[in-house]
Amino acid sequence: MSTEKVRFAPSPTGLLHVGNLRTALVNYLYARHADGTFMLRIDDTDTQRSSAEFEAAIRADLSWMGMQWDSEDRQSDRLDRYDAALQQLLADGRAYACYETAEELALKRKSQLMAGKPPVYERAGLRLSAAEKAAFEAAGRRPHYRFLLDQESEVAWQDLVRGPQSIQMSSLSDPVLLREDGRVIYTLASVVDDRDHGITTILRGEDHVTNSAAQIQLFEALGSAAPKMGHLALLAGADGEGLSKRLGSLSIGDLREQGMEAGAIASLLARIGTSQPVEPHADLGPIIAAFDIGHFGRATAKFDAEELHQINARILQQYEFETVADRLADLQVGGGADFWKAVRGNLSQLAEARDWWQICADPIAPLIEDSALCTAAADLLPDGEPDAVVWPVWTKAIAEATDKKGRALFMPLRQAITGRTAGPEVAGLLSFIGRERLLARLRGQTA
Repeated sequence: MSTEKVRFAPSPTGLLHVGNLRTALVNYLYARHADGTFMLRIDDTDTQRSSAEFEAAIRADLSWMGMQWDSEDRQSDRLDRYDAALQQLLADGRAYACYETAEELALKRKSQLMAGKPPVYERAGLRLSAAEKAAFEAAGRRPHYRFLLDQESEVAWQDLVRGPQSIQMSSLSDPVLLREDGRVIYTLASVVDDRDHGITTILRGEDHVTNSAAQIQLFEALGSAAPKMGHLALLAGADGEGLSKRLGSLSIGDLREQGMEAGAIASLLARIGTSQPVEPHADLGPIIAAFDIGHFGRATAKFDAEELHQINARILQQYEFETVADRLADLQVGGGADFWKAVRGNLSQLAEARDWWQICADPIAPLIEDSALCTAAADLLPDGEPDAVVWPVWTKAIAEATDKKGRALFMPLRQAITGRTAGPEVAGLLSFIGRERLLARLRGQTA
């Protein structure tokens, strides 16, 4: 096993959606391709919004996707480590207490913006005397703590996705490390976790680029080199607009309920935003083998739900009967391997196989478009139980008797036999419909 180690660090404050699953998937593929380690870290310090139900759903979604993690930890079990790191920074002069309220900070930012200045914190906390701090404490104010950036420097790194990156630190405010209510902030907790867990590579969204510059300095202040970093372009819809307003229908649980296969989701999310074409794979093996973080670009990655449905259909076409036999049994679909081969090419979701089985095995109301043709078809049906071999002989005889061909021949037959205007080849369904039901439908009877 290589030394590469990555992590996926969800907050259990909501369901996984395609955006954060993509981050998880990229980390997973990166680790597996490098024969490295994939870690699950539950960032649950937001006690008001975190829930056991959301955490369970996250774990279930990752497991359903086939993305098993090698190790795990949770931030709520590591509060002493964050406190120790803060104490180290305070002792080294790289952290300091501040006493402004949220309202006061908001007013300062507004004033700076109105004056045409960047809303950078002016480090008022550094100028407080011991007496002033004591007065704030006596008045009931609790401090929040900030990290003292080296604002005279420029932080630069070679990003695995975006290439050379540099941030002038004078453009940034000293980031908050601990809130006045005692809750540790992601900026500190994530760095401490990544140091302690030996994370070698951080792969996350491009909205973290500026935050990464501050965290690089924080790694160094705590005595470590920062991991390698890669910042992925954020997902947008097919129209280029952000997905934020549509995430409710794009949770992984909802996609699963809609009949999407895990392989379809992985196939699409692994390739959008890259220079590689999207290819349908039923399992993660080929996706892992072909993965290359260098193929990801800076252009907006567009998620198209219609494309996902198309990939889903192509993956269903790849499945052998043995792969889906148990799921078909759960759907009460009979017919075995022969029925699966007959219908899989026309399915968008596996559950549609049940619809076609019911069309074959249960009574339906036929659609009679050409009664004369259907009557002739019933009269010309060869003896014995019909099957795919009978179909070409039978339809040839019908064509000769009625002088119908092409759509005029096959569409009325399809509508009478299946009650549908489109679907699998009728020939493959005949043996599952049976002679008695077939004749009744051709004669316009519900059967």
